[in-house]
Amino acid sequence: MDRKDIHNSEYPKICEACEARHRGICGALTPDELTKLSRAARQHTVQAGHELMAESEPSGSYANVMSGVVKLSKMLIDGRQQIVGLQFAPDFLGRPFVDENRVSADAASDVELCRFPKAAIDSLIASSADLERRLHQQTLKELDEARDWMVTLGRKTAAEKVASFLYLIATHIDPSIDDSGGSAQFDLPLTRADIAYFLGLTIETVSRQLTRLRTSDIIQITHNRHVVIPVLNRLRDRMG
Repeated sequence: MDRKDIHNSEYPKICEACEARHRGICGALTPDELTKLSRAARQHTVQAGHELMAESEPSGSYANVMSGVVKLSKMLIDGRQQIVGLQFAPDFLGRPFVDENRVSADAASDVELCRFPKAAIDSLIASSADLERRLHQQTLKELDEARDWMVTLGRKTAAEKVASFLYLIATHIDPSIDDSGGSAQFDLPLTRADIAYFLGLTIETVSRQLTRLRTSDIIQITHNRHVVIPVLNRLRDRMG
């Protein structure tokens, strides 16, 4: 029996090289539905620092994150900004069933996106129980991760927060990496200032904790941004 995946010709060409499709919302679509959606899809790369969507602005499109890291944030009335989450491949960017964006989204690193018009996805949601279920599952996953992060922010020490942040990036930025105790390496997608905002710490505290992890041989840092974690379990032990 032939395997029904993106390498079979029944799927549109725009999807053939997209390994994120298996794990993202598109994995819930039939070949016919995927072909219909692909006619309106547009793949493009956004450089780090560029805005992807603005809080309180009308929502005109959704996107699948194909690679890279997206930073989600909310703005206070006085102009202060709080990072409220990060998204990785194959997360779904956007909020169905509402007319305006609830958060701002910026490319924390160079990001590859596959964008769809809002009307196209809303129509598929109305007709596809599998797609609605997949979106529901992702929402519950994000809720669970948000609750876990509340514990990190509310109860963990500065050292445990920084270790938890690095572990989050290591296990999400590359889908092939898991928590089995292997190694990982990546470029930090956030600046020291953004990490501090995300963790509720000062920049000096973040830098100090990174230095302590480095001198303990838990991590290696080169060029100020490239992080190597030789043994993930050793970092996990520092998470509290």
